[in-house]
Amino acid sequence: MAIQIKTLEQLTIMRRAGLVVAQIHQAIREVIKPGMTTDALDVVAAAVIKRSGATSNFLNYHGFPATICVSINDEIVHGIPGPRIINDGDVVSIDCGAIVEGWHGDAAFSVGIGAINADDQKLMDVCEESMWRGIAAGKNGAHLTDIGYAIEQYTNSQGKYGILREYGGHGIGTEMHQEPHVLNFGKAGHGPEIIPGLVLAIEPMITRGSERMKVLKDDWTVVSADGSRGAHFEHTYAICPDGKPFVLTSLDGGREKLASLGVEISGDLD
Repeated sequence: MAIQIKTLEQLTIMRRAGLVVAQIHQAIREVIKPGMTTDALDVVAAAVIKRSGATSNFLNYHGFPATICVSINDEIVHGIPGPRIINDGDVVSIDCGAIVEGWHGDAAFSVGIGAINADDQKLMDVCEESMWRGIAAGKNGAHLTDIGYAIEQYTNSQGKYGILREYGGHGIGTEMHQEPHVLNFGKAGHGPEIIPGLVLAIEPMITRGSERMKVLKDDWTVVSADGSRGAHFEHTYAICPDGKPFVLTSLDGGREKLASLGVEISGDLD
């Protein structure tokens, strides 16, 4: 499939989908606490989607049975909500999306519950910062692998972390997963040129140990092979017609964080 390039009108609809995802994240952050079940978080997300007039792009995707993915500790991505209890000290990763008028948004975050181990907090901080470094590197005129290079270089500079090889970011638009696939590692200066109208979901997934992973018997949940804890952050961003980026799934469009990295966001979607 060819890479889908979006018009400003289409990006405007994707921003609406992105805001629904941002609102889901906000709602979950407000309620998540020790003693909750993971399927209680799924109910919260479903309510936000319904209230917004959007639809879920996760529910029934290749048979996935829930509105969000909830992954805990050594579960890195694609955990299925259920009766599992969230405990003090857990690292919980939430991944979700929404569809508005046929256009998709997709984003993820990890959060520490209660009293968090300092190494777990650093894991999450490094993963989140690497995502923003990747977005900043994916500027107009850059090449696709500049994103993965930036993610890998920053992650490796912060300590010994495993970057998952089998999973990465992706194009997004009228489908949740489109070309191109975006690696979270590799050499800079290769792949398609990043141009206005390109929309990418950038999502590093790292562990405190090995990069090796395995999929559980439910055929969804991805865990670290060595039992080390993982983190997962994701945002959907676009290069707007003015050549500047805009983070569609961030409430402020990525303004504050990208400014700290010397990047000005687009005014096309404000």
